[in-house]
Amino acid sequence: MAVYSQEIPLGIKVPDFELLDVVSGRRRSLQELKSERATVIMFICNHCPYVKHILPTLVEFAREYSAKGVSFIAINPNDPEAYPEDSPDNMRRVALELGFPFPYLFDETQEVARAYGAMCTPEFYLTDSELRLLYHGRFDDSTPGNGLPVTGKELRAALEAVLAGRPVPYPQYPALGCSIKWRTQPEGGAATARQS
Repeated sequence: MAVYSQEIPLGIKVPDFELLDVVSGRRRSLQELKSERATVIMFICNHCPYVKHILPTLVEFAREYSAKGVSFIAINPNDPEAYPEDSPDNMRRVALELGFPFPYLFDETQEVARAYGAMCTPEFYLTDSELRLLYHGRFDDSTPGNGLPVTGKELRAALEAVLAGRPVPYPQYPALGCSIKWRTQPEGGAATARQS
């Protein structure tokens, strides 16, 4: 089920976390991984067609901006019991196959996704050096089947503004993607996203 991200007030400090990095096998914290320039926190997963659609471009995008001092952190919040493709073993496989230039963290309890108010994959949060939220929304306007090229232009515009010390451009459009697959499901069994 495709859903949009919910609106989150800009300027708030994003929640801290410590999660398992599926590649290294170590727990990594936001404080450890954040950048003194800008940090991009992204909720992604393996199975979602919206993520698969942008992933090769996103990997190149992250390589480009990592070289400019930006930190990227990917978090998978999905329930792997319902979606085995999103298991830690499969996360590790995808990260290695695509050469992720960022840690791929597993939100096993889903507490981080709830704390961030995340609703879908992919969904992006851009913070400054003090972890204040400056941009929240989509990578760009390309989705599976709409024929638009995957460029990352909206996240790019936000990052360029932050790196240049300018205000992040508006409007900011919500992310659109697969709903997060929560462990707790309402009666009827359909996985739906809930506000934290």
